[in-house]
Amino acid sequence: MEGSLAALTGVKVEITVVLGRARLPMHQLLRMGRGAVIELEASTKDDVLVLANNLPIAKAEIVIQEDRIAVAITDPISSEEYE
Repeated sequence: MEGSLAALTGVKVEITVVLGRARLPMHQLLRMGRGAVIELEASTKDDVLVLANNLPIAKAEIVIQEDRIAVAITDPISSEEYE
């Protein structure tokens, strides 16, 4: 088991959490400056999507503890659901 875990230490995985999405014209995006706010099509109670290397792996909820923001997995997604 230890040998198989050692093989995984060099594997790089990019984790992305999608909080929401927004659609806006390019000219509007180009006019935005520092501190601009983009409204997302989501509410604070909505699940977020967790991606590993751009593939969905789980649904989760946002957890705020003091000054930290975390993600709690609520529903793993099987590979068959997104093939």
